[in-house]
Amino acid sequence: METNVHRLQVGEKEIILIGTAHVSPKSVEEVKELIESENPDSVCIELCQGRYNSIVNKDQWQNTDIGKIIKEKQTMLLLATLIMSSFQKRIAKGFEVAPGQEMIQGMESAEKVGAQLVLADRDITITLKRLWEKVGLKGKAQIVYELFSSIFFSEEITEKDLEEMKSQDMLDAALNSLSESFPELKAVLIDERDQYLAQKIKNAPGKKVIAVLGAGHVPGIKEELYKENDLKKLSTLKSGPKVSKAWLWVFPVLLLGIIAFTMKNDLPSGIDQLIAWFLWNGSLSALGAAIALAHPLAILTAFVVAPISSLNPLLAAGWFSGLTEAYLRKPNVSDFHKISDDLVSFKGFWKNRVTRILLVVALSNLGSGIGTFLGGAHVLKIFVDVIK
Repeated sequence: METNVHRLQVGEKEIILIGTAHVSPKSVEEVKELIESENPDSVCIELCQGRYNSIVNKDQWQNTDIGKIIKEKQTMLLLATLIMSSFQKRIAKGFEVAPGQEMIQGMESAEKVGAQLVLADRDITITLKRLWEKVGLKGKAQIVYELFSSIFFSEEITEKDLEEMKSQDMLDAALNSLSESFPELKAVLIDERDQYLAQKIKNAPGKKVIAVLGAGHVPGIKEELYKENDLKKLSTLKSGPKVSKAWLWVFPVLLLGIIAFTMKNDLPSGIDQLIAWFLWNGSLSALGAAIALAHPLAILTAFVVAPISSLNPLLAAGWFSGLTEAYLRKPNVSDFHKISDDLVSFKGFWKNRVTRILLVVALSNLGSGIGTFLGGAHVLKIFVDVIK
């Protein structure tokens, strides 16, 4: 076991890092043996509050308010988190183990010896949001594709893949997959988490601290333990400049001005512009909802709302179609219970009422976004023809 254990003296603290193979029953035993023999003051585990809650409260999904998530604009974040969870569960299924078992053992052993439990990882939502801030529109599209393809287009995990993942947390495996596709994002996905984990471990109460970590994090954390890292800075999200919000209104004002000018000079052409705008926006947003297998009334809602919401940067067609879907096909207890099983397949994502609502929101918005671009181009083309 000592080959997996790293003892460091950082100031007055004795810090013991144990690098675990997250899919090995042996690692679970090693964690138990180390904590119960060393009797530390604190035990740090590589979990954030959200992941901890998912372990200790397995029925948490039953309390999810889908409508609130849509209204608070958290749909894409939750969808990305679920996709990551799906990827983790597929890997776990390949190993035939429950993900995070060694972390559960760390929690149990900490309680047994009376040690303070410290959740040392950064909130996964913060990591995903900071990641989102780093990329442009093209990068966002690539990331969404990578996330979806990781579960929907790679059904088979080879024996070689499983061997390579043995030293990784299930979350790390998903994040590392992204960092390989986007090397420039490694700082957010890997390095920042090493810094955050190291600082939390160093700040843990007591003079003897044990940290249960995926083996892949140990080298980076060993270096960062001797540095000072600002947890607040590592958890801060950028707030866009106020001028950018003002710019969001430039397009709708300009578009309406062009249509008004055209109608004044050539009424039939102006009417054509309005029809083009409504059809492009409404049809593509409705198509997105239809692809998500939305209720017919949710599809109709997307069609009607998209041309209007596209002219208001504070609104989105997907919110309305998603809320309609949630009202007409309200998820039941069974849907929440089956999320874990449904997440591991393409069919399950579309079949489960909870994830289908999220897909209705996301795909309606995507369709509306494409419709805004194409509809705007059509309006501009008619305008140019009129002024020639």
